[in-house]
Amino acid sequence: MSTPKNKATDNLEFSTTMTETNSSRRSFLLKSMAAGLGLSTLGSLPLPTFARKSNMKLGLVTYQWGKDWDLPTLIANCEKSGLLGVELRTEHAHGVETNLSSRQRTEVKNRFADSPVTCVGYGSNFAYHYTDQAEVRQNIEGTKEYLTLCKDIGATGIKVKPNGLPEGVPKEKTIAQIAASFNEVGNYAKELGQLVRVEVHGKLTQQLPNMKAIFDQVTEDSVKVCWNCNDQDLMAPGLEANFNSVKHWFGDTVHIRELNVGDYPYQQLMNLFNGIDYEGWVLLEARTTPADRVAAMKEQLEIFNSMTNA
Repeated sequence: MSTPKNKATDNLEFSTTMTETNSSRRSFLLKSMAAGLGLSTLGSLPLPTFARKSNMKLGLVTYQWGKDWDLPTLIANCEKSGLLGVELRTEHAHGVETNLSSRQRTEVKNRFADSPVTCVGYGSNFAYHYTDQAEVRQNIEGTKEYLTLCKDIGATGIKVKPNGLPEGVPKEKTIAQIAASFNEVGNYAKELGQLVRVEVHGKLTQQLPNMKAIFDQVTEDSVKVCWNCNDQDLMAPGLEANFNSVKHWFGDTVHIRELNVGDYPYQQLMNLFNGIDYEGWVLLEARTTPADRVAAMKEQLEIFNSMTNA
């Protein structure tokens, strides 16, 4: 005499059967794709990136490789290299600053509009960790002025940063002050249709647990994390766990250094971003001094495309 089955048991057996069927079907499809590609084993398939084509885009921060190029030269060299997005770092030769007149701002906007190069945003040095509250206020107001500039030139946001946790001040107090500052400038940015991109930066603040503690108090959706590829990303519990701890706040910019210099695990990072369907800019903040910077930019694009299956 067979044992009666309840509905839950029936559902479990049905689910198990369907899972086995789907697993078999997936195995069959993978074997078919492997055969079509001439691969002898499933292990030969690049599974982390095979399933999707990346929509990430490589651009340039004018940090070193573009710091002495005027705006026409900068745009032309980005076009030549294929790096079709740029973050304009403050006080560089392109001269895009808040002292520009309304007419000059329109000229900057039109230069980008007439080219395939996107003005991603502005890279400022504004920070809000200072113990002097007058200095904090100065940085907040300066951020607002440059957010207006970003809007006027057709960019979409400004890069800011925390720059440390001052000694002698409770960490929690500084974290709350930084978050409150982000909320104020974030609210202003929202009214302009802009983003505040917070570079993971600064002694102690570039440690991901501290960055997460700041963003746990950020209430403005216009304030986003800009991953910065620091050695601190690899601290325990490791790159993937640190990445996951702040990925909820990622925006549309990431900063990298040269992909073929040093031992930062860039391939793993690209796989992680591809895994969350990141479609923003990966901006090259190069530190070396190549003889031909445009050729070096082209080389970085080739490496990037290889890493991202672009």
